[in-house]
Order: sequence, then C-alpha cells, then structure tokens
Amino acid sequence: MISDEGLVDGSWELTITVTDLQVERTLRVKGDLHIGGVMLRLVEALDIAIDWSDHGLWWPEKNLWLTRTRSTLDQYGVQADARLWFTPMHKTLRIQLPDLQITDIKVNFSSNVFTAVVKLCKELKIRYPEEVSLARKLERDELKKNRGALGTLMRNPGSPFSSPGPQSPYMFNGGTLSPGSMHSLAFEGAMDTTLANSPKTPTREALLSLYRPRSYAEKARINGGWLDSSRSLMEQGIRENEVVLFRFKFYSFYDLNPKYDSVRINQIFEQAKWSLLSEELDCTLEEMMMFAALQLQAQFQVTVPQPDLDVSNPAEDDIDAALTDLQVSLEGSSVSNSSDIHHVPELQDELRLFKPKKFSLKNYKKFFFVLKDTHLTLFKSRDETQEPPVLKINIRGCEATPDINISARKYNMKIFVPSSDGLVEYWVKADTEGQYAKWMAAFRLASKGKTMADSSYEAEVQSLLAFLNMQHPAPAPAISPNQVDLQPEDFVAPCFLKKLKTKQVANRILEAHANVREMTLIEAKLNYIKAWQALPDYGITYFIVKFKSSKKEELLGIAYNRMIRMELATGDSTKTWRFPNMQTWNVNWEVKSVDVVFDDERVAFQCLTADCKTVHEFIGGYIFLSMRSGDKNQTLNEEMFHKLTGGWG
Repeated sequence: MISDEGLVDGSWELTITVTDLQVERTLRVKGDLHIGGVMLRLVEALDIAIDWSDHGLWWPEKNLWLTRTRSTLDQYGVQADARLWFTPMHKTLRIQLPDLQITDIKVNFSSNVFTAVVKLCKELKIRYPEEVSLARKLERDELKKNRGALGTLMRNPGSPFSSPGPQSPYMFNGGTLSPGSMHSLAFEGAMDTTLANSPKTPTREALLSLYRPRSYAEKARINGGWLDSSRSLMEQGIRENEVVLFRFKFYSFYDLNPKYDSVRINQIFEQAKWSLLSEELDCTLEEMMMFAALQLQAQFQVTVPQPDLDVSNPAEDDIDAALTDLQVSLEGSSVSNSSDIHHVPELQDELRLFKPKKFSLKNYKKFFFVLKDTHLTLFKSRDETQEPPVLKINIRGCEATPDINISARKYNMKIFVPSSDGLVEYWVKADTEGQYAKWMAAFRLASKGKTMADSSYEAEVQSLLAFLNMQHPAPAPAISPNQVDLQPEDFVAPCFLKKLKTKQVANRILEAHANVREMTLIEAKLNYIKAWQALPDYGITYFIVKFKSSKKEELLGIAYNRMIRMELATGDSTKTWRFPNMQTWNVNWEVKSVDVVFDDERVAFQCLTADCKTVHEFIGGYIFLSMRSGDKNQTLNEEMFHKLTGGWG
C-alpha cells in the first residue's frame, strides 16, 4: 500500500470473524502489531458496548490460540492470507461424569487441559484434580483396530457461523444484543446430592455409551482417547457442546476423607462399578456377588439418615482407621521396617508349588517354605531344613496375583519373579484362608521391596482376610427376595448372567448382602473401592506397542509403580520395570518413540493405539503423584506436573 506520504508502509488487511455476532471485520495492520493491539482495534471497530474480556483470537488453519497478547503478528507468523476467529474462550462442554451423568459446564477452551480440569474439579467439589483428566468419547469401530496416534486426530473445526448454542453469552438479532441461555452448575443443595449419590439407574443412552471391551486389545484402544494435559481443548479438536469423558485417570487416590470427599468417593465408587459391569476389569463370580452386595447396601443406605461425620463421632475414627489401612495396604507404610530392626520375621509353612511349563499338567508338589527378608527357600520337608534347599529365590520386586475360588476352597497365588530372562512364573497353593492371607501379604510387600518387618504387614493380612470374608455367602439372606425389586443386570456383569438364571443371581446377591448389611453408606462405598483395588488387574492402563527389539505387537501395562510388558492375547506378564529404578523418560518426537532408561536397561517402544505423549504422561503422572507429601495442605505444583509429563528429556 502507498501511504498519504507516498511511501510503502508495509501494512496489509487481516480478516477476523466475530463468532458471537456472525460477522467478519477487516483490519489494516502491520506485522509488528501485537495481539492485544489487534483485539483492541477490533473491539473499537465493532463499537458494541459489551464485555469482550473473555474473548481471544483463534487461528483455525493452524489450530492455534494466539494467547500471548504481547507477541506480534510476525512472531506468530500471521500474514495476509490468515483467517482468524474472535471467539469466547469459555465455552460449554458436555461432561460425562464417572457415574454416566452428563452435565453442561463452562470450560476455558484456550487453557491447557490440566488447568481446565483443576477449575472443573473445584466447581464439582472434587479434591486432588491431578488424579483426574478428560478423554474424548470413542466410537465403537475405533476399538476394533489400531488407529495410530488417536490422541492427535483433529476434527473438522466447523463453521463459526453455526447457530449460537447455549454457550453464547449474546445472540445477534437484527443489530441488537440479547442475553442468551447461560448454564453453569452452582452445585448447591440437590445438585450436591446427585453428585454424591448418583441415580440408581442411568439413562438407556448412557448405558449404550459404555465401551464393554472384548479383549486386551480393545482395553488398550480405549486409552487412545485421553487428551493431552499440556494442550488446550480447541487444539485437540474438541468443540463447543461436545461430550467428553471426565474420569479418574491415575489410580493413586490420596487422602480419601468422608468429611470432604463425598462427591469424590461416590464418583470413584461409580467408576469402579462401571469398570466391573462393563467387563473392563475382570473378577471371579464370588467377587462379583460381593461387589453386587456392597452396591445394593449403598442403594439401601441412600434413603436412610447417615451418622454425622464430625470430630466427636467415634464412627468417623473407625472410617479414618479403615482408610489408613487401605492406604497402607496399597502403598506400604510411610516408615519402612519401623519395628525392631534386630528382629527379622520369618514365615514358615507347608505349601505346594507348581512351575508352569508348556504342555505340562498342573502337578503341585508339597514343600516346606521359609521366607526371610525377601528370600524364599524351599526344602523337601520340615525335617530337612539343614539339608541343601530344593529352591532358593529372591522375590524382591516380584509380581503377586491371587487365583482364588472361595466355594472350591482354592487359595492359589501366582508369583512372577524378575530374572535376566524376564519373569519366571511360580504357582503357590495354600490350604487355608489364613495361610493364603499371610503369604500373599508377604509377597505383596516383597513386590514393593519391603519385608514382613514393615509395620504394614499385619494390616495387609487383615485386609486380605476381610476381603475373603465378604465373599462367603451367608447361611440365609437377611432380606426376602420378595421384599426387594432387584434387577440382576444392574448389579452383575453380563458374562455371569449367561451362566446363572435370574432368580439364582438375585438369591446369591441377597446371600452376599447379609455380610454387609450393617455398613453405612460411606462404608459400603469405601469397601467397594477397597475390594476393587484388591483385584489382580486393578490400576493397570493398557497400550498396544512395538518394542524396538521386536516386530510383534505387544501389550504395555502402566501401573502406579511399574511398567509391565505383556502378551497381547492373554495379558500374561513377561517383564516388569519398577519406577524407582528409572533414571529418565522422554519422547523421541522424530520417530514417535518413548524412551525409558532404567538402572540396568534402556527400553524404547512405539505406541500403536495412542499418541506417544499419552504413554509418557502416564509414566510422568505417576511419578508426580508419588512425590506428594504427607502434608494435606500442600499446594498443587502445575509447573512440576508439566515438567514430568511434557515428554522432553
């Protein structure tokens, strides 16, 4: 352009769409104009007296918010061919909560997802937002085959001229402005109640939205939906009024407290419930009946006045003690080996051992087992402990999973012991519940690098016994089947409904309910959560990967303290890496590979069912959660979260 002085001034025309008003404006700008100046000149040109403070510039072609108001157009690379939107940063998002309820809520589409979730949790009255995240809802066909980096798929941004939805604060009607329909949840009174105590049965639409994975591969593909915590909703293709899933992402729950966490406890309970009813997590028939009984008791208690949870209430102390036991059983005590350091406990018993081999029969042999520290020694008999042992292994860092069937009096434990060739599998058979609880507790502590000298050992034993006790059917139901309208499909996973008649299922649920009928509402939910956490596959997030040293597709499981290499078809573990032995983890962005360096090994793999950033974020996220101190008033360190999950070594 030639200016009035006849000199080329370098200016050019920039077209901006104002999405609220469904109009376009053209501004003459220069590349050195900063973003704040562009918005100021646009608002002056519109000359409409409304509050534009929530608006920002969005660049659809580049999928980018221009949030740095002091940066210039040149610094962002905006030129004359760019088409920008001037649009509200806060827009309505349809959030599906863990209990399958859907609610409309205002969310900042320009901030990163982590920050948006922190604010969401504050409005929902859910503490510790670092445990939660958002995931896009996947279609059924997206679970049937690998789709590469699902986390980076972009969707059609749509037209800025679509009809304003309820998220628009103003609608443009013939040149005049009128308030639109604004909806934001205040969560007072009834709303609090519906979040802390969910509807008995969700809508048919919500039930149809459940994934119901049919294989480990489908369980893995579900995790391609997690959004990147470091990027905004708009940058990841999420648009106004879209349904996204609000879920507990990291299975490491901190400081569950009935006084402050009624909503949080209920939503964790609901996420646990639907993971079982949709068969996303497997359990035995007896375990399913126990879960159904706890669910039924929670339903009964919703209509019954509950004891106040205050300082003077002894019942609250009991709940706090139970929560402490739960925390200890999952993570071990905070003070390791706090008992007499000169006394090293030993566990001795006659048990049976079987070492699986291909095409071999299950031939258990009886041995005399001795466990001291984390060293397991087997002798031919109790009288031959002075003779050379049959087997001696260090079970530190082992994997221990139960294989029990109460009605068949089957109390087996599968132990996977680390070796240079991967994991060596042993099956141990106990004769009684007491034997099983003592040895399983010892194996679980050994898996965390702890011994029976740890103060959490007895709590772990009692926790296992209580878990078994809840699975014993009572001699007779405490409630007659005729007194309750019980729909088995609301309580039991479909795989069990195929094996039993409806009346049988109802009777078995009521028999199991007799064991838990004295529990309060919060006790029933907490016991449900505790039992959920005791399942062998609890807390493992799956991905399909290809390791650098292998051409075949394999399963990678990530838990709160370890990474597990697994067979894709069966889910069997082949190797485990513990996070305490990890030195660095980062993403090689050129080849989309996750690189993890342990004390004695370097592991690299590509993910076939999610963006590599998603896998990295799970690893870094669990490291972040493990750094939380015992101070309940600690401040959430968002900068540290992004540093650990960002993917840059």
